Amino acid sequence: MSTITYNFLGKVALVTGSSSGIGAATAQLFAKSGANVVVTGRNADGLAKVAKQCTDVSPKQLTALEVVGDLTNKEDCDRLIETTVQKFGKLDILVNNAGLSSMAKITDDDYMEKYMHVMSANLNSVVYMTHKCVPYLAKTRGNVINISSIAGMIPFRQSMSAYCMSKAAVDMFTKCMAAELGPKHHIRVNSVNPGMTHTSIVQRMAGLSKEKDDVYWQQYTKLYPIGRCGSPEDIANAVCYLANDAAAGFITGTCLLADGGHIAANVNLDSKK
Repeated sequence: MSTITYNFLGKVALVTGSSSGIGAATAQLFAKSGANVVVTGRNADGLAKVAKQCTDVSPKQLTALEVVGDLTNKEDCDRLIETTVQKFGKLDILVNNAGLSSMAKITDDDYMEKYMHVMSANLNSVVYMTHKCVPYLAKTRGNVINISSIAGMIPFRQSMSAYCMSKAAVDMFTKCMAAELGPKHHIRVNSVNPGMTHTSIVQRMAGLSKEKDDVYWQQYTKLYPIGRCGSPEDIANAVCYLANDAAAGFITGTCLLADGGHIAANVNLDSKK
């Protein structure tokens, strides 16, 4: 998958959930485009690996800032923001990517526990990080990109109601913040709604073997109009497009589909031949 680089020289980009997957690819593309990058997540080893990759692709060999933390914890969020501003003196771009999924039926005894866990990671962390970053983003006329999902637009049948609700809420939060933060603070707010993007999240969430995970992705590949599922780099490209004022300066309050035609073709696994 080829990538387009943008000019983010002098910009500071904070990407949450960046120890792997979409977050890692996004951090690397920002670094490759000249930005100072902040990577954060719970996996210290993963962060160290991604930080090195960011430095390796940076035109000026800029060192990525690593901050280990859990964004469901407000103290960790505060420390992340404070460390970023202390290190770089400002913040230009906030990418709220951290999140998780959990499968549960409404009739399950532990449904509410799983529901609260998903909402804390996928919605509350996005709201809190945005809330705390507004003063810094206002100074730079920066922008926020939230990583949502097609699951916020269409229901998934696989016991994923909590995940779908969390992403639908992220989409509405995106639109509300675009309307609220634009006039006074000059902050743009958008979301990217990926389709099936090939990361390890499905295998972890469903507890699939590697063989069954491979079959799962092959099934979606056959159904997607574009002929393949997404890659983390696909979503990173969408994020960096929205973050770039020269390319997307007139775009705010948008939920940008990057789904390979999933919604247009009404794709679901029940429709496979």
